[in-house]
Amino acid sequence: MAPEEIIAAVGDGLPPEVRCEADHLGVMLRVPPGHWLAALAFARERLGCDFFDWLTAVDEADEGFSVVMHVYSLAGRHHVLLAAALPRSSPRLPTATGIYRGAAWHERETHEMFGIGFDGHPHLAPLLLPDGFEGHPLRKDFVLAARVAKEWPGVKEPGGRPEPGADRPVPGGGRPVPRARRRGPPHVPDGWGPS
Repeated sequence: MAPEEIIAAVGDGLPPEVRCEADHLGVMLRVPPGHWLAALAFARERLGCDFFDWLTAVDEADEGFSVVMHVYSLAGRHHVLLAAALPRSSPRLPTATGIYRGAAWHERETHEMFGIGFDGHPHLAPLLLPDGFEGHPLRKDFVLAARVAKEWPGVKEPGGRPEPGADRPVPGGGRPVPRARRRGPPHVPDGWGPS
């Protein structure tokens, strides 16, 4: 199917709240969470997308999260991306496992790494992180220990740290320019780090 044919089929078969646009591989469906399962079933049955490829999330900061799924038609050789925008306060979607069984592992990983719930998932248990781990490491507000342990924005040589208060030389002479105050890494609270 050509992207134009897919866009026409989506216009005929899904509610107008589902937006469909061409992208570089095929089409992208922007799906409200309430139409998630209907859009997945439509992609499988009407668009022939019988191959589930992957599902993940994107932390969109203040806008919340986007859950993105890629499916493919083996017979028609076309790609479809589906994306659902979720609020940051309560990121939840119904599980896709009833339509694409292969989504089970991906939903577990997305739940663990981003904290997104998948209602009706058969076994939404921890997958990659050690027991007792707190937080969701792929969220932008998660504090990474590596950012705290190394001066930000990092030093190229271990012994190459300038003395505090040292001034930068000015090319061609002139007055030295005082160094700007070093800022901490993004999303790391003040007071974190080696003492």
